[in-house]
Amino acid sequence: MSKAKLYRIDKEERKNDFLKFIVGIVVYAVVLFIASNLFSNFEITNFAYALIAALVMSALNYVVKPILIYWTLPLSIITFGIAYPIVNMIILEICDIIMGEAFIIHGFFSMFLISIFISLLKIMLDKLITDKIGGR
Repeated sequence: MSKAKLYRIDKEERKNDFLKFIVGIVVYAVVLFIASNLFSNFEITNFAYALIAALVMSALNYVVKPILIYWTLPLSIITFGIAYPIVNMIILEICDIIMGEAFIIHGFFSMFLISIFISLLKIMLDKLITDKIGGR
């Protein structure tokens, strides 16, 4: 394979990456909206705010989450990974602070359950939907 082929950015690949990003955000918003309908301690005003929350949480997962994982690594090692949902809870709490009245989570234990539910459902829907888009 030539160097020109290696370093060339294909327009079709960029379009697929953008489409995968958009579908991923919509899937994240659907997961958040499903969670808000299933859990009484979790409220999102409407689907538009779920889309905004999905964008905020995606940005937080990209920027803040690696730092939090690094800081909580000793705790995760000691607890064999059981403390990892605490990182997701912190991300949810930061999103709660940023979004204000449109995104509300009440209670520590419910936030723990909601973070696990969101993580599992997002992984499942990403495998079923988002990964299929990128493989076109």
